[in-house]
Amino acid sequence: MPASSWWDKSTGFALLTILLWASLAALTSRITSVSPLVLVGLVLLFCGAGTLPFWRQWRASPLTWLVTITALLLYHLLLFTSFRHAPVLEANLINYLWPLCIILFTPLLLPGHPLSLHHLLAGALGLAGSVLVMVDGHLQLQQAHLPGYLLALGAAIVWGAYSVLSRRLPPAPAVVTAAACLPAGLLALLLAWMLEGPLPFARIPQGDWLLIAGLALGPMGAAFVTWYLALRDGDPRRIGALAYLTPLLSTLLLVWLNGEALTLRHLLAGGLIMGGALLGLLVKSPSQRELARPLS
Repeated sequence: MPASSWWDKSTGFALLTILLWASLAALTSRITSVSPLVLVGLVLLFCGAGTLPFWRQWRASPLTWLVTITALLLYHLLLFTSFRHAPVLEANLINYLWPLCIILFTPLLLPGHPLSLHHLLAGALGLAGSVLVMVDGHLQLQQAHLPGYLLALGAAIVWGAYSVLSRRLPPAPAVVTAAACLPAGLLALLLAWMLEGPLPFARIPQGDWLLIAGLALGPMGAAFVTWYLALRDGDPRRIGALAYLTPLLSTLLLVWLNGEALTLRHLLAGGLIMGGALLGLLVKSPSQRELARPLS
């Protein structure tokens, strides 16, 4: 298949990941029986436990393990905490600035991947849509929710940087990304025990356990592997713009499942985000993919 084609295997993996991640906010926001730190720990622990049958494939350098564990733990802790300090729909949309971070971080972290005007326009449309959800319609930040906004922004920066840096990490089997959830989850639960006291496992209702298992299997399980495969072989600039489809799908799912209030402002933001995704998808990839220098 020509490199200039709009469709390739990496695009397919990216779209599958987007579909899985669209359910993350809707599922997470329905779990209120535990703190964000405990929730992160349990979901990551279950996710990593699912890779135990494939332990023979856990072959990766210490640097790969360190970066992956840190990114998984920090990103989800910032994101889940943001849902407690800002409206879930708005914090979720701000979190999806990470595709813009991918686009902008790519030329800084990956030699041989300059930005084109199309990439910048795609990022600008996505940024405009994300900023729109942070204001009340009069270009004024909703200060009551500012902590949640900043937490969501921090999550976006962490995941954007990790997504690009993953191309420069020493090669490893895709299952390592999910396997890293196991130590990340144990670390989160250890921190929760140290900072919050005894872990409240007995107080978690059965329904929340089912949601936690669902998160571990889908948006925080299989999605890590498919995202790794998409970025390993694909053009990060195109994938970063395509990922702007995620907040639109996630927002629609929040409205459907959680009864979130959908306003004209959110619809306009979704339209801008969708425009950025489509523009980025139509950008042609380089005819010859240049390999990035591994991190030392």
